[in-house]
Amino acid sequence: MALSLHNSTSISRVGFASQFLGSKSASNASLSVSFPPSLAHLSFKSVEPSRIIAMSKAESSSSDQVKVDITLSPRVNSVKPSKTVAITDHATALAQAGVPVIRLAAGEPDFDTPTIIAEAGINAIREGYTRYTPNAGTMELRTAICHKLKEENGISYTPDQIVVSNGAKQSILQAVLAVCSPGDEVIIPAPYWVSYPEMARLADATPVILPTLISDNFLLDPELLESKITEKSRLLILCSPSNPTGSVYPKKLLEKIAEIVAKHPRLLVLSDEIYEHIIYTPATHTSFASLPGMWDRTLTVNGFSKAFAMTGWRLGYIAGPKHFIAACNKIQSQSTSGSSSIAQKAGVAALGLGYAGGEAISTMVKAFRERRDFLVKSFGELEGVKISEPQGAFYLFIDFSSYYGVEAEGFGKIENSESLCRYFLDNAQVALVPGDAFGDDSCIRISYAASLTTLQAAFERIKKALISLRPAVTV
Repeated sequence: MALSLHNSTSISRVGFASQFLGSKSASNASLSVSFPPSLAHLSFKSVEPSRIIAMSKAESSSSDQVKVDITLSPRVNSVKPSKTVAITDHATALAQAGVPVIRLAAGEPDFDTPTIIAEAGINAIREGYTRYTPNAGTMELRTAICHKLKEENGISYTPDQIVVSNGAKQSILQAVLAVCSPGDEVIIPAPYWVSYPEMARLADATPVILPTLISDNFLLDPELLESKITEKSRLLILCSPSNPTGSVYPKKLLEKIAEIVAKHPRLLVLSDEIYEHIIYTPATHTSFASLPGMWDRTLTVNGFSKAFAMTGWRLGYIAGPKHFIAACNKIQSQSTSGSSSIAQKAGVAALGLGYAGGEAISTMVKAFRERRDFLVKSFGELEGVKISEPQGAFYLFIDFSSYYGVEAEGFGKIENSESLCRYFLDNAQVALVPGDAFGDDSCIRISYAASLTTLQAAFERIKKALISLRPAVTV
């Protein structure tokens, strides 16, 4: 079914799926839509470093044509835009235009912020708690974070070893900028969160990608890690539970990794633990800094967005040795300054809900688990699909590579994860994220941070779209 929508601003029509996923040709797209100028610039292709000269309209009409140099920094040109952000924005625009797209791209809980947390924010406004806070965060919140890390994670910090930021994403970037020098290497297991390699590039460091296998539940092989460490290795980034795979690192595996890290004085570890409370028994979470000898070289990042359904509150934090944390604090002081005073009051309330967020969070996790179980069972029954059952977070990273090489009638050849996502968008109207954004082109990420009813509908659409396809390779 072909849908055509037009924007009142008379923007030229473009193939939605083609623009959506950066395809080479719009001719295969059966679904087309016109976007407002604010979205039209989004692209998944990185900009090649080059010097571009342009003239303003006023200057071009002048006899004295003055050329303006609009060159961008090579650092910015080396960075790719986030596919997950771009896909989410495009899918949202399409839905707002009236197209019934099911959006399973964003990593955002579909639950409301728990009432107690929301009320704390509202009360902060009513009580006039709307001024700047200390750059590193309020003493009240940093003290509460220290208590949480001690009680739940077994790692001890003082408030001057904590910096509260506008989301865990900012905390990670500041940590990378603080510890990496030009030419340093940042070791990143793949599949990885889309921003890790780009953050390394922003620091003029080199991302070193270590592939993992679906048969190993996408967990890093210690022997591979040891073979890739050099004198330039500065930072190892670990994410458990993982985005995009949902994998959880067992304590014994982390201990093996810690033994390897301990042999290299320059090597630090950034432990991204933003999904720690969204975990499914019998899996358990282990903070890397709690392992013997790892406190001195670990930067622990966490936040409130995922477990507490506080994505829009923009609140995260980093904990670590004072020398590194002071550097992060300095960077923040010259960029955003402290995070929202209102959000910080809400953060205190969140940490007051009890161990691991108490009943409010356990209710969410129960729903996430039910959704996971449904998707794993349903996709597991489809021909040519490989799945590693997630132990945490709310993502399913499915291997559809057996469908690559298939010629789809009215669409063309499915060559990779990006073209398969275009196929699902065109034929099923389901928005997913291609695995190449995460460093593994064989897979596609599905976010199950949506109602079970929505996921059931999405699965039926995807299943129907696959009926006409036969795996090119026997699995």
